[in-house]
Amino acid sequence: MAACGGGSSGGESATSGQKAPLSSQNEQPAVPRKSSKPAQADAEGKDQDESERDTTTAQISTFALDVDTASYGYARRTLQEGRWPEPGEIRPEEWVNAFRQDYPQPPDDGFAVHVDGAKLPSGDEAVMRVGLQTRASDAAERRPANLTFVVDVSGSMAEAGRLDLVKAALQKLLTQLAPGDQVSIVSFSDQATVLASMTPLTARNELSHAIDQLTIAGGTNLEAGLVTGYQQASQSFRPAATNRVIVLSDGLANQGSTQWQALLDRVKEYAGKQVTLLTVGVGREYGDELMEQLADNGDGMAVYISSEEEAAKVFATQLPANIELRARDAKAQVVFNPAVVESYRLIGYENRALTTEEFRDDSRDGGEIGPGHSVTALYSIKLKPGANGQLAQATVRWQDPDTRGASEVSGSLQSGDLAASVWDKAPIRLQVDVVVAAFAVYMRDREAFGLDLPTLGEHASRLASAAEDPMVSELATLIERAKSVG
Repeated sequence: MAACGGGSSGGESATSGQKAPLSSQNEQPAVPRKSSKPAQADAEGKDQDESERDTTTAQISTFALDVDTASYGYARRTLQEGRWPEPGEIRPEEWVNAFRQDYPQPPDDGFAVHVDGAKLPSGDEAVMRVGLQTRASDAAERRPANLTFVVDVSGSMAEAGRLDLVKAALQKLLTQLAPGDQVSIVSFSDQATVLASMTPLTARNELSHAIDQLTIAGGTNLEAGLVTGYQQASQSFRPAATNRVIVLSDGLANQGSTQWQALLDRVKEYAGKQVTLLTVGVGREYGDELMEQLADNGDGMAVYISSEEEAAKVFATQLPANIELRARDAKAQVVFNPAVVESYRLIGYENRALTTEEFRDDSRDGGEIGPGHSVTALYSIKLKPGANGQLAQATVRWQDPDTRGASEVSGSLQSGDLAASVWDKAPIRLQVDVVVAAFAVYMRDREAFGLDLPTLGEHASRLASAAEDPMVSELATLIERAKSVG
């Protein structure tokens, strides 16, 4: 019912092909993955933002992968505060990204491809899920990291507890990194200040002292912070290490170059030099779109935190385990069988759309995926009455982070493998994905495939008990909150 990033359900059937090394053009991306402009027309001449595709004219769906979760994190906060999220800030794929999926991991550094689905109550419609999973890493085995933290200390960060949350998160991270890691700390308001040049983790006290110096002052010159941060990262670049800039900000730039394209161009230039970016959003008022665009053009990801619990999850658990990359410029392509599938709809990934030809064009930017990450695409499909056979084949293509060599692996789904009913027979995690995606679409469009908020709330409450997952329980609470807010 929606295209989304996330994980998977373990123990479900899937057909996977063998990974095969392919040639790579070894060129840097020519254009950003993300754009606020309408998506390009695909190879069949149809606009990628059309909602439903007839398989006789649009048999292939192609998009760049995405592991961002910021959209869900910020929407959760706005709902908890009794506000309805802005429609433009809702990206369904990021909502599903935020939830656990439990896909089986591959044995190597590539992807496992999982494809499953279930029939919807209408009978001739179904939901199909494409799940892609990378292998988790052992923190003790990962390569060293050079991390440059760029921290917003402008007046807009003066919201009660906001900077304290950032400082606590950074202090926590220092206890999780390894002795071979190095950290640099840059603060910015009207201008940027280097509080700590690249410092080994063996000197944790010096880094801790630099974090304690973070204080509120002045305007938000995000450009100065980014430029200074990337300069620090470039000066200390280690080819054998993971080099990353991490921006912690509310994204409300009001000084320096606030024209997005200028900032995006700078970020993309450094991404081409193998310095990746993570944006961490904070604050009640949040520049969601800018932070997302920065992360996507910086070969990174965007997250949002609003509590110490979320900060601990990102900085004490996720970041230390996912500093490295498993795949660069990862893309997915799903080919539907027009003899079985009459039409399909991919919801989410609107600003990740690619043309059919761009799938194997290695100069075209894709998504950067770390260890243990999963990406999920949900499709609503209309079946041809009485037709049987293969529904679709899904293929993921990516480049090795170091060599830029390209590989592909595929999986497929047969019509006979569809669960008879999404609500009664489908795996729990697939049901959760459908509810999450439908909730996101409802919040954005005020409609979700005939499912209203009370119905979504009933399914979420039932699944919260079955899944024994705090996030699913939270989902049920958020749907109830939306009923009162809306």
